[in-house]
Amino acid sequence: MTDLTPSSSFSLAVHLELLNRAGALAKVTNAIASVGGSLGNITLIERNLQTVKRELQIDASSSDHADKILDAIKSLEDVKILQVSDRTFELHKGGKIRIENRIEIKNSSDLAMAYTPGVGRICKAIAEKPEEVFSLTIKSNSIAIVTDGSAVLGLGNLGAEAALPVMEGKAMLFKGFADIDAFPICLATQDVEEIISIVKNIIPVFGGVNLEDIAAPRCFEIEKRLQEELDVPIFHDDQHGTAIVTMAALINALKLVSKEIDKIRVVINGAGAAGVAIARLLNQAQCYNITLCDSKGIISKDRENLNAEKQLLAVEKGGTLADALVDADVFIGVSAPNILTPDMVKTMAKDPIIFAMANPIPEIQPELIKDIAAVVATGRSDYPNQINNVLAFPGIFRGALDCRAKGLTTEMYLQAASAIASLVSTEELNKEHIVPSVFDPRVATVVAEAVKKAAREAGVARN
Repeated sequence: MTDLTPSSSFSLAVHLELLNRAGALAKVTNAIASVGGSLGNITLIERNLQTVKRELQIDASSSDHADKILDAIKSLEDVKILQVSDRTFELHKGGKIRIENRIEIKNSSDLAMAYTPGVGRICKAIAEKPEEVFSLTIKSNSIAIVTDGSAVLGLGNLGAEAALPVMEGKAMLFKGFADIDAFPICLATQDVEEIISIVKNIIPVFGGVNLEDIAAPRCFEIEKRLQEELDVPIFHDDQHGTAIVTMAALINALKLVSKEIDKIRVVINGAGAAGVAIARLLNQAQCYNITLCDSKGIISKDRENLNAEKQLLAVEKGGTLADALVDADVFIGVSAPNILTPDMVKTMAKDPIIFAMANPIPEIQPELIKDIAAVVATGRSDYPNQINNVLAFPGIFRGALDCRAKGLTTEMYLQAASAIASLVSTEELNKEHIVPSVFDPRVATVVAEAVKKAAREAGVARN
């Protein structure tokens, strides 16, 4: 079992009653520490001469670990657990988003303008000149977040309802980082034609579409068809968001090891939406020596039953992941936990770069290769160098909406990656700081400007 770092994603709020005497709280904190729990806020709720009631916030690494922490507390004499709640579940109760009015309706005049009869004039204006929908409605700042629930995070085909918490979270990030109004659209179908038809029929409301958690290979066809048949940006974040931030991280990692992108060997493990998109974007950035692997090993031309995307990326010679890594400069993992070993990393070229992005458990624990790899990045927030899509998608859509782009291009993705990388200055750049923080307020603005510039140069901007 992998020993994970405690995280707020498994966080408990524990209400305790203790004896009001010196050392009582220390016994509890020692018990938590003895089983690897991470103690956060401690709140005094009530105190009298005999007892003290407190709330403790405790981070665990898993549900099983949380149970061990509670067992350790229960084993203490003179300590009563009054209530336990899962802080993540509490945060989700009632949903995470809501609609709020942009203007106040304070009197009958406001009502007459915002609704009937005044709104009828607005409807007629749009009917006579459809382009007015962008200036007179929410369309200019709205995104549909569309999923079929077939590839929810790394959890698999959970269905539309189970995908909704992720889509709500995505909507929060759009609003919080780029002030974009995004709406979860969770579809009770996984049929390609039905999905395409539904999106085309709801598009009058939206200025763009973020496809999310749709399994490969149908995600490729859905994105391609929608971009061909609609004139608004279509973005599959699992593909392009991941590829953009990976590209940004690689730009800076290569600076640290003094290597050129056109001369390196890259191994990508994971041939789903993210892996294929990363390979494509790296190729467009003049990285041509790429080996793509899946659960069966190297994707080679002699393998049968490869889908169209894998066929395009297949190499001549097959083998295992270990075979592929010999003398490779970069490992990029968008796959499964614990499939990379320190011995495999030791076979790589000098100053190997490791992006182990499987979540929540990476392809290799960074601690195991801290003295072997030149740079290590993961998808987790509790390690340095988090490769997180939120560095890309808010700014991508902010820029695309602002210039009313008809679509998105590879050059926009490359410029976005360069913009993200540029926010880590030469003075700041080191092996534990190759990408900016997701909370860096400059990120969305810089990415949006890069996207707008690339859109205008490509002739796809309407503003």
